[in-house]
Amino acid sequence: MKFADIIPGASFHAGPRAVTEEEIVEFATRYDRQPFHTDRASAAASRWGGLIASGWMTCAISMELATGDLLKGSGSIGSPGIDELQWEKPVRPGDILTLRVTVLESRISSSGTTGIVRWRWELHNQGGIRVLHLIATSLFDLGTVRE
Repeated sequence: MKFADIIPGASFHAGPRAVTEEEIVEFATRYDRQPFHTDRASAAASRWGGLIASGWMTCAISMELATGDLLKGSGSIGSPGIDELQWEKPVRPGDILTLRVTVLESRISSSGTTGIVRWRWELHNQGGIRVLHLIATSLFDLGTVRE
């Protein structure tokens, strides 16, 4: 994808990507040690009724999908931040996730060297249920396109 393709209203898709119990536990053991992410028995007894992925893992999967497909060769140079972030439904072992990104705004900076994009990222499971929603701003180097 090139910056010129990132126009308001455009949508892009990435995935699918399966989620395993092992990676949920591994991620949580390292970064989010809450028992409903790390311990099957505790998770089963919790309000969640079983293991669920950390919301931060869900964000990481979204980024994995975006960088593997959408941002490759785009000249992406990072992001100044996220305006909204919602974990709407839990991600569970066996879920298969897909990412849909919709461009809300796209413009060139006043210096003319940077593309600025505001877009909505939505991660859905195999049932079409939205599990993550975020609105982010991303920056693109207009003078360099990398593979």
